[in-house]
Parts: sequence; C-alpha cells; structure tokens
Amino acid sequence: MCGFVGLIGSDSVAHGLVLGLQSIQHRGQDAAGAATFDGRRWHLTKDLGMVSSVLTADRISSMTGNVGIAHVRYPTAGTTSSQQDAQPFQTRHPGILLAHNGNLTNIPEIVADLRTQGCHVLSGCDAEPLLLVFAEELQSIRPAGHTGADVVKAVAAVYRRVRGAYSVVAVLEVDGEPTLVAFRDPHGIRPGCFGRRADGAWMVASESVALDVLDFEKEGDLPPGELMLFRANREPIRTLIAPKVPRPCVFERIYFARPDSRMEEGRVNRSRWRMGRTLGIEWTAKGFEADVIVAVPDTSRPAAMAMGEELGIPHREGFIKNRYSGRTFIMPDQASRKAALRLKLNPIREMFEGKRVLLVDDSIVRGTTMARIVEMLRGMNPIAVHVAIFSPPVRNPCFYGIDMPSQKELVAAEFSAEDVEVALAERIGADSLTFLSIAGLKSVMGEQICAACFDGDYAVPITEDERKFIRGERR
Repeated sequence: MCGFVGLIGSDSVAHGLVLGLQSIQHRGQDAAGAATFDGRRWHLTKDLGMVSSVLTADRISSMTGNVGIAHVRYPTAGTTSSQQDAQPFQTRHPGILLAHNGNLTNIPEIVADLRTQGCHVLSGCDAEPLLLVFAEELQSIRPAGHTGADVVKAVAAVYRRVRGAYSVVAVLEVDGEPTLVAFRDPHGIRPGCFGRRADGAWMVASESVALDVLDFEKEGDLPPGELMLFRANREPIRTLIAPKVPRPCVFERIYFARPDSRMEEGRVNRSRWRMGRTLGIEWTAKGFEADVIVAVPDTSRPAAMAMGEELGIPHREGFIKNRYSGRTFIMPDQASRKAALRLKLNPIREMFEGKRVLLVDDSIVRGTTMARIVEMLRGMNPIAVHVAIFSPPVRNPCFYGIDMPSQKELVAAEFSAEDVEVALAERIGADSLTFLSIAGLKSVMGEQICAACFDGDYAVPITEDERKFIRGERR
C-alpha cells in the first residue's frame, strides 16, 4: 500500500505536491519522493523517511515546473528498503516520471521479458518494472514525439503484460505538451481519484483528502481500465481501454483510507458506520451484554459509535493515543509492532474498571496486537472484555498491495469458520470475540468488491509460482 498525488496547473506545483502528500502520510511511512517537469528539465528528489523529513523546503525550492507527482511508500516486499526503492521513478528514453500504488503479481515474468530487451530492473520496487514496460512500449512505436494515440497503445500493452493491482500517475510529453497521465488496473482494486480547481489546475490522488487540502473539487474516481490525460484549463482526454467488472479493495474502506476520504460508494466514514451498525445487530443476536463501548483508535471510532447507537450502550474514549507514533499494522516486523503499541496506546483506568467492556477494532491479522491490548485492559480490572471486529476473519493473504503475510501467519486461518470466534477469543484472552460476517460486510459494501483476504475470491487469479515469489519477497 502506498499513496500518490499528481498536479498540473499554470504555476509551480512543488509545494502543492508536498502539502497533498502530507495529507496521505498514513498510506506509507517508509519513504517519500517528489518530481516535477518544467518543459526542459526533470527534477526528482526522494529518500527514506516521512514527508516532512524528506521533502524539506531546501530540497524542493529548486524544483520548478507546472506538472509533477509525489509518493509515499509502504513496502510489501522484504523487511528493509533503500533509497533506490523510493518512488517516483524516472526513465530518460523517453522522459517519463511515474509512481504507483498497488502490487504487481507477475514480476518474474515481467523482469524476464525486460531482460530479453537488454533492460535491467535495479530496485526492489515493482513501480520500476511497470515504468520500464510502459517506456518500452512507447519506444517501440517511435523514439520521441509521442502522441496521445501512442500513449493509448502503450497503456493497452501494459494492461496485457502486467497483472495485479495498480493505480498509476505519470508525467511525460504528449503531443508536444507536458501532460499528467493516470490509469488504473482493469478491476480498479487500488483507489484513485481526480479533481479540478477554480484556476483550471487538475489533481489526481490516492484519496480525496489530498484534493481537499488544496481546494480541488473531486470530479470522480479514476475509472478502472481507463486512461486519462490532464492538461491545465482543459477537459481531460479519456480513453476506455480494458473494461472489466470493478472490484475495489474493501480493506481500504475498513482500515487504510482516512474516514473523511470519498471513494466510489461515498464517504469512508459512512461505510464504517454502516459496518458498525450491522455488527451491532449481529452481536446482539448472540445475547452478550456490555456497559460501555470503547474503540481502539482511530479507525474503528465510526463503527464503535454506530454500535453504541444501535445497542443503546454508551460509547466512551478509553485510550489516549500518542500522536507521534506510527500505524502498527504497517511496521516491518513483529518486534517493531510490539514496541510501537506500548508507545501508541495508554488506557484510561476508569473507563474499564468494574465494567463489562465491548472493545471495537477494525481487524485481526496476526492477533498479537489485540492480545496485547486485552492484556493491558485486564490490568484495569474490568468485569469482562468482549471484542467486536467490524470485518470478517482474515484467512487469506493479500497479493495486491497490503502486507497481509502468508496464510500460516494469519491467526484466523488456524481455525475453522465454526470455531474461529471461540478459539481466537481464548487465544487473545477475551471473554468473547465477534467478527462481522461476510454476508454482513457485503450487505453494506455490495458484491462487487475485492474481499479476497476474507473469502479467498481473488479479483486477479494468482498462479502458484506467483504466490511463491511474493511469499519469498515478503520473507
């Protein structure tokens, strides 16, 4: 999972790129980068670290140009990264800047194809082979002076050669003009949106909150399988290339996206609220009782409030969160996640002591974080700790850009569907555990979603060799 922004207007875009990128820092804390084009020179800076430490004023002051892209990275391969893995990436033949969010599943095949053309991948980031395929296809048409029709042919070839999930933003000269280019995989698994500002500028981003920060009005989501070309003060040029049934990632709505972001189905906050209300109905049917509902901050607050409203149980803030800690789910290893949790959350004793507590969270992946939270709460002397999760059990790894590990590391996969709640409640030390059912999830989000981590129905089929490669990269 990563995040990108792209801007094209009449004025310099460097500072706007940084502001937009800061609004989606939650999508990646490993590395950051930005690049601009002034019609003559390309300007690129990137490094490991957060946006504020990488894209400093002195580093972007010389980045001229009225078109550019920026990126924050969350790696889903390996446990370490280098500056070489940071995005955006650049090619000189032809001149292209590119960044993406997602995960390609057929990397070995792509890399082998590139090597037959004498082209070598230097980084461990799959944005680079995607860029090289795009560049190779453009070069096969003509060496320079590429037209809009050329870009359409090249992106069509990318769709044929590249499998997986990807939302892409790029900068190149098209029909002799600097152009902001965006396209999304045919199923639209990873998110992307675009918007216009009153001064005629256009912006694309992983989430709509980046548009809000810079006073852009969202005009739509990047259509799956469609190419969009943006130029300031003009309508975008749109070409539908590879239409398929949209299957957007539901885990974006559950965990990754900011609640104030707007995606295809509306505000993320509303989706989480509806999941919480549905979970409340399912929890009530089990006959449990509680005195207070407490959300594990921050993602689960809307669902917890909705459960409180549905059940008539007061919702209270039970944890103080350290705002200077990162998101524990995207920490690179278990030791980091455990240490980060100790820094991240501090329970308020009076919210738990002598009470039957209903603790609400978004998901359980490895189970260690929730076990640690329940352990902390037991020290507050509650009468009971019930746990409610507003998503189904995570039973399958994600191959599309979320670092859900191999199946043997997914704690819910150890148990049958009939036994998982009772067995896992015992594992984490809770009095009960209730997951939102898959039927309940789809009653909120619809059938046309990618929920493979829950139901094993992968939008893009994964071969066994591809699975082995991705598992190897994550180790």
